[in-house]
Amino acid sequence: MTTAHHLRLIDGMRTRAFPAERDRSGSGVSGPGYHTASLHADIDHGDGDEAVRLEHRTQCLAEHDALLTLLISRWGEPQTISLWSAQARMTAGEEIPEAWADTVAGCEYLQLWRIEDRWIAMGLYLEEDGPGCELNVVVTEVDPP
Repeated sequence: MTTAHHLRLIDGMRTRAFPAERDRSGSGVSGPGYHTASLHADIDHGDGDEAVRLEHRTQCLAEHDALLTLLISRWGEPQTISLWSAQARMTAGEEIPEAWADTVAGCEYLQLWRIEDRWIAMGLYLEEDGPGCELNVVVTEVDPP
């Protein structure tokens, strides 16, 4: 997917009404108060070609950087928040609200903007012991954990 496609997807998520019930659609999940989407995912623990996986990781990082640059030009510098404390609270049994729960489990930090009445968050998950990479976006009216 291209950066232009990612921007259209995010713009659609920003303006689309939230559904009354959780529903999987396309590359993400929507529910009461949130939409999520996976913009790039390459978390494959199978027997895939390592060179191909490294190429996908490089592509994912490039997509992240290009999209971040464009979003900064639109909305200004994001807040960068660590999810360490939210991960620790979740591990201790605290319930983290939907939209954030999956993001907290998969990312160390988020770039976060508040646009009108919605939060827009972009998270990047990088596999520690491998070349896996995932780029996600969340649009929600629920405050971050």
